[in-house]
Amino acid sequence: MATSMNGRALSRARNQALRPRIAALPRPPGLAVVLVGEDPASQVYVGRKARVAGRLGLHHQQHDLPVDTPESELLELIDGLNVDPAIDGILVQVPLPAHLDRQRVLDRIDPAKDVDGFHPWNMGLLAQGRPRFVACTPKGVMELLAEYRVPLQGKRAVVVGRSTIVGRPVSLLLDAANATVTVCHSRTVDLEARVREADIVVVAVGKPDAVRAAWIKPGAAVIDVGMNRLDDGSLVGDVGAGSELEAAAWITPVPGGVGPMTIAMLMANTVESAEGRLQG
Repeated sequence: MATSMNGRALSRARNQALRPRIAALPRPPGLAVVLVGEDPASQVYVGRKARVAGRLGLHHQQHDLPVDTPESELLELIDGLNVDPAIDGILVQVPLPAHLDRQRVLDRIDPAKDVDGFHPWNMGLLAQGRPRFVACTPKGVMELLAEYRVPLQGKRAVVVGRSTIVGRPVSLLLDAANATVTVCHSRTVDLEARVREADIVVVAVGKPDAVRAAWIKPGAAVIDVGMNRLDDGSLVGDVGAGSELEAAAWITPVPGGVGPMTIAMLMANTVESAEGRLQG
């Protein structure tokens, strides 16, 4: 039976390990979160981040803006946070309303405060193999793989999804760990065959049953990044249910797998930013 990779327990341990580092700083690390509009899922995510930041004693700012906020006003807010000496990390919650240019907004964040790891500067450093701030979900995935001692070197890894938020950065991290990586997407021919070959499968497309349980190779590690709410209110991942999953060696539950690790890595990136700013 597959080992469940408990992201809740690991995130608590990682957060606890941050406490002495936070206590050693002359002031609390500062995290500013910007939320535009009232997207229900975004409100839930932002609320969770705020609760963890509060428990750790971070200086936390939340800027809630109306859905019709002009882009110029949002960029002006980011400019102010970029120069605020009390702020070490800036996070703009995505998705953004349609009238806002997501890339222009994220590019406006100071790369030295880009604790979400989405700025081209930080993505470029990751691609060069010398990462600074790594996107939180991919970083959390790698922490889970390391904690559960999943072998990566020389193994076949298949990443389903190529977004800059998860797919691309996690493929670079797996490559740096000496896995042989294949990135699949909506145009991939015979996705099933690619998945059946994989020792590690990371699925991040935001679609239930994007990968079927029957495709999973016995002994594989399955990292399900998806979080989808069905009509009956239940939460499921991107990997379909099925008895075949019992043949996997490791699998992340949904919820309670990757999600808590994403928030823990945001806290870690913020503390790292504060350390560089205050101790460097």
